[in-house]
Amino acid sequence: MVKICCIGAGYVGGPTMAVIALKCPEIEVAVVDISVPRINAWNSEHLPIYEPGLEDVVKQCRGKNLFFSTDVEKHVAEADIVFVSVNTPTKTQGLGAGKAADLTYWESAARMIADVSTSDKIVVEKSTVPVKTAEAIEKILAHNRKGINFSILSNPEFLAEGTAIKDLFQPDRVLIGGRETPLGQKAIQALKDVYAHWVPVDRILCTNLWSAELSKLAANAFLAQRISSVNAMSALCEATGADITQVSHSVGTDSRIGPKFLNASVGFGGSCFQKDILNLIYICECNGLPEVANYWKQVIKVNDYQKTRFVNRVVSSMFNTVSGKKIAILGFAFKKDTGDTRETPAIDVCKGLIGDKAKLSIYDPQVPEDQISRDLSMKKFDWDHPVHLQPMSPTSIKEVSVVWDAYEATKDAHGICILTEWDEFRNLDYQRIYDNMRKPAFVFDGRNIMDVGKLRKIGFIVYSIGKPLDPWLKDMPAVA
Repeated sequence: MVKICCIGAGYVGGPTMAVIALKCPEIEVAVVDISVPRINAWNSEHLPIYEPGLEDVVKQCRGKNLFFSTDVEKHVAEADIVFVSVNTPTKTQGLGAGKAADLTYWESAARMIADVSTSDKIVVEKSTVPVKTAEAIEKILAHNRKGINFSILSNPEFLAEGTAIKDLFQPDRVLIGGRETPLGQKAIQALKDVYAHWVPVDRILCTNLWSAELSKLAANAFLAQRISSVNAMSALCEATGADITQVSHSVGTDSRIGPKFLNASVGFGGSCFQKDILNLIYICECNGLPEVANYWKQVIKVNDYQKTRFVNRVVSSMFNTVSGKKIAILGFAFKKDTGDTRETPAIDVCKGLIGDKAKLSIYDPQVPEDQISRDLSMKKFDWDHPVHLQPMSPTSIKEVSVVWDAYEATKDAHGICILTEWDEFRNLDYQRIYDNMRKPAFVFDGRNIMDVGKLRKIGFIVYSIGKPLDPWLKDMPAVA
């Protein structure tokens, strides 16, 4: 029986291994992590991450050929294929701080693999890593191998949170990069055979190591660039009276461009986009390509500008101050159908409003209070370190309350900021909400999910990103 072990039981490792176990019943799959609470959660009725369809897959396989364990060394030693899906946070200090990936966890995983291995292993990079990481890992394994052969493969994930299980069942492509040597090609074939259980062979792309590593960074950079492009246009739409929804639709019908990732919003978030672009910028700089680095820097600058612009619009619309005013925040996750808050635009928007002394009442159907408190009190980039290395008890921010009901969040509020496109927000009783708010009552739609005409009919003053401005807002321009 082929044995697979995945180091790291997070957003990538857990779902990916669960689907491999489901689709390959003859393969034994172990997911290992040093975090006892996380492994306990994977073995419980309440999984540590929310992802539609995940629970069903885990329950079908858990205890049969899918195991979650803290006995890292045992399962690594027994495995034929070891996936490494550990954190690769952005460095906060030292060389490349604020841009380069911190490979501390990757390096310690590689050293541990070398220490405990007694048989040949295929080691698969599953985390998003900088180009040439495989080379560094190879060196560590080669110098500690004790006569054992290690083959390094890059197999980047292209999952979108909220649709991860669907993406795993029916991927656009599976990318496997390896060395162009007999041993490397044999390792590629072994991993290809695993995916071929359910993925059509023509969708399994095989490349060299560096192409696979760079393809992941490039894909995320291109997607983020589309979002920043449409968000840049949304600012121009507001200034000219155009409607970004109409412009996006028109642009998206061009078959060369396509309609995806053209929705204007308060900005992109998630664990990968910003981190991967920063990484790409650092690699470009290290390779003497400052013009290329500056090009990608602009994608992040526009994203930051969009969040700042949104906060400025809120403050300027409400008589240039939100001090002491209750603002309801609907949605904190970076997008719907996930409880993930990593790099969510809501963090910067909330901090911006708190900076102007607003009192926030936050509701998100999937994000618990302690997570919101931690996110709002954490330093930049700390979120991407393992939980046990994050600040222990977040200081609760007295200007923030977290509630479990949208009507409670909006009661007596002066304004509402919609920051996640949860479906339930479209279907709330806005007449009831309006009746219980302070007047004038404002809605700031950061996701363009609301029927603006309907809200204005009720009496709301509405700001929707990239849409023609409410007459009220025209008199109160957003200042930078």
